[in-house]
Amino acid sequence: MALRNTRILLREFERKSLNTLAASPVVLGSVTTSVTAADPCSFDLTTPVTTKAASPTEEDTTTSEKARRSEINLDFNDGKKLFSSVTTGKLIRSMLNQQMASYEPIVDVGIKVMRSRLVETMIVKDFIMSMVKHTFYDHFCAGENLDEAKKTLQKLWNGGLKGIMDYGLEDATDNASCDRNYNEFLKIVETTKLLPPSSVSYACVKVTAICPISLLKRVSDLLRWEHKDSSFHLPWKVDTLPMLADSSPFYHTMSRPNHLTPSEEYDLHQAHQRLIKLSEKCLESKLPLLVDAEYSSVQPAIDYLTYSTMIRINRDGNRIVHGTIQTYFRDAKERLIQATEAAEKMGVTLGLKLVRGAYLSSESQLASSLGFPSPIHRSIQDTHACYDECASIMLEKVAQGTGAVVLATHNIESGRAAASKVESLGLEKSSEKVQFAQLKGMADGLSFALKNAGFQVSKYLPYGPVDMVIPYLLRRAEENKGLLSASTFDRQLMSKEVTRRLKAAVTPSTSQ
Repeated sequence: MALRNTRILLREFERKSLNTLAASPVVLGSVTTSVTAADPCSFDLTTPVTTKAASPTEEDTTTSEKARRSEINLDFNDGKKLFSSVTTGKLIRSMLNQQMASYEPIVDVGIKVMRSRLVETMIVKDFIMSMVKHTFYDHFCAGENLDEAKKTLQKLWNGGLKGIMDYGLEDATDNASCDRNYNEFLKIVETTKLLPPSSVSYACVKVTAICPISLLKRVSDLLRWEHKDSSFHLPWKVDTLPMLADSSPFYHTMSRPNHLTPSEEYDLHQAHQRLIKLSEKCLESKLPLLVDAEYSSVQPAIDYLTYSTMIRINRDGNRIVHGTIQTYFRDAKERLIQATEAAEKMGVTLGLKLVRGAYLSSESQLASSLGFPSPIHRSIQDTHACYDECASIMLEKVAQGTGAVVLATHNIESGRAAASKVESLGLEKSSEKVQFAQLKGMADGLSFALKNAGFQVSKYLPYGPVDMVIPYLLRRAEENKGLLSASTFDRQLMSKEVTRRLKAAVTPSTSQ
């Protein structure tokens, strides 16, 4: 009976989703209305924005010719071409899942239930896990294990997209858990040898999974204090790129921290060796590696390990190790410029993934609780401007032969701006050094439009057992609750295509 009621509820949501979309027509093409989106950082979402494109003026014609040509190439009008590799059933399920994910009461109830004692009852737990697996989990995740993730990857590859394998590991607490996680990351790299060539664009690693998070906090404190006091010597520190700027947040470290103990230094060395060995394995397999970003409290240590590894690996034109810049931070552009300048002097190819960010609420709340202004840009428009400026800088570095960039964005206008910049710089759209990325289950319209325009496009594929990945998803859902409610563009595209297919099925003789 419960399952029957659930199916009725899902059908009701599907009906409401279709009715809502049908009542809100969208104008597609180079001019769109109410386009909103979020961005991935690993499996993270960010604040959406509603943008409205004005009609081109005569001045626009003379100053933005290349940009408009690029916009025309990102064709959202032809739904038949856009979703040619997606079945009608898949389109409807995607619309339904996105609609449910955008409904805050469902997210609220889901979070409360998953954190209640109800899940301690085996029957209830099995039912809830089954519901989650066949809805949100299947929509946003690639499978419970590597074999299932490989099947999802194959479907993407058949549709012209690549995959970024992202194993949903929790933060490590000791060297034993770090070693276990490290071995799982190695399996991903080894598995790519058995997959279609180039179907996996990047492997993905979380430093918090191969280094105890408590140690990352300690190292970050020390790095922040060193930046404030140049006489503060860190004997364990090796060559790296700049991790902090004068505009970076320093309120995490209000007093002089104690130096690392011999045991902590050993653990840091072990963590660094894991990242180096994983990067060397990626170099051997010619598989680039993305290092995810985290909270500002531990990000300096993550950047330290990433950049010091990059200096060793990204030589002689190799573009293996990629760090991550979260552009919702006010210091993002300054840190990026410092890193590019230092990398060029050292002859290192700077690899970066650009995202907007994922921890908007918690970052602002922490700063406020300590009596400091938020490290996040004051407006979403400032965040978008920062993202686009950082993307432009990195694309210029690619053109100069000193950089490689992953443009992780769900934002239509940012996608168009980057596509325009690629064309204006004369870069090859198919260049492996310029790639776009979106989360599985998000911004499929943008993914396919970029792919159809000739760009390299990948989908983030988080995978792992349902009960292991759920806490990871819950944190993201709670942090970004309600943001999907404004992200209607994909549903509008899918609704239009489903309607076209249904009409074609009913009246095939008059369909196009």
